[in-house]
Amino acid sequence: MSDMKNSAEVVVIGGGVIGLSIAYHLAARGVKDIVVLEKESMVGMGSTGRCAGGFRHQFSAEANIRLSLLSVSKLERFAEEMDQPIDFHQDGYLFLLREPQDVQLFRKNIALQQRFGIPVQLIEPADIARILPNVQLTVDDVLAATYCGKDGVSDPAGVTEGYRKNAKRLGVTIRTEQEVTVIDVAHGRVTAVRTKTDSISTRVVVNAAGPHAGAVGKMAGIEVPVVPLRRCIWTTRPFPLAPPRWTLVIDFSSGFYFHRESGGVLFGMANREEPPTFELSVDWKFFETVMEVAIHRFPPLADAAIKNAWAGSYETSPDALPILGKVSELDGFILANGFSGHGFQHAPAVGQLIAEEIVDGRAHTMDIAPFSIERFREGKAEVETNVV
Repeated sequence: MSDMKNSAEVVVIGGGVIGLSIAYHLAARGVKDIVVLEKESMVGMGSTGRCAGGFRHQFSAEANIRLSLLSVSKLERFAEEMDQPIDFHQDGYLFLLREPQDVQLFRKNIALQQRFGIPVQLIEPADIARILPNVQLTVDDVLAATYCGKDGVSDPAGVTEGYRKNAKRLGVTIRTEQEVTVIDVAHGRVTAVRTKTDSISTRVVVNAAGPHAGAVGKMAGIEVPVVPLRRCIWTTRPFPLAPPRWTLVIDFSSGFYFHRESGGVLFGMANREEPPTFELSVDWKFFETVMEVAIHRFPPLADAAIKNAWAGSYETSPDALPILGKVSELDGFILANGFSGHGFQHAPAVGQLIAEEIVDGRAHTMDIAPFSIERFREGKAEVETNVV
């Protein structure tokens, strides 16, 4: 016989860092009757466990910048407040710009970011060695670069575990191997969530299903415009010329990026020609293209041995901004989707904001109207251009 609860105040679909952050922040606000449903055998096994772990303030859209300010401040305090150690390296993001139009775009972005007090700067190629001493970067084809020392790299597994254990401590029920198959709707509101084995009556459902957000939306009769894009990541074994700092370096034109990882490096690059897919095998044919760019940009990689490789999904929205909050035509259905590769870093903020949306009737720490699904219907979407 199943030990699943047959009712809950809130059901969260998805046990990644977004879903667990929402559950924790709801419980911290006093909502105790919460069930998190995760279809995998453990939480954090989807996009959360397959990401590169970066966080940054260097976005082009003001709404994303505001999310980062809230999120990074919470990550900075995470270990102490959540009693959970995390690897947290605030060594910056360095964007390398090779095209005149990109330099112009990033100048505009910097002006916006600096209005929020973010310490980002445009630097000349000759000054890159000052930011990254003892790193053998090729910069003779770089026109300019941007650097923000408040950006960095952290620990998706540690952050996820912090939210999981603290949600459990506050009474949240987390059930794995529970794939949602049906969302019951009656009289314009959600009434229950069903899995293959159980049914839970509820008046609030949070869609935090990552790349599967579209399928979950369809169960409720809502079109959530999210598609999965495969992203492959490789790590190397330790090698002598690995970067000494954790600065995340991004060649913006190609999308190639790398940062220090366990004495070697972690690196990846988007295949922008690949259509949406749920495929999560490593694309070793594309690896050859990645290595050409990688060795040009960071020549020591030519002598580094590959240690590991995996693929994950970007749950991507049409404008590369998340889709957050209520849906006008269906009471009790809350969206937390479409993070477009920025879900891990924005999870702390999103958890707080969605908790406010549910408990207080609206998010108030910051305005989430720019993230409403209504923007696509009204033609008001602002596109995030700084996507890797």
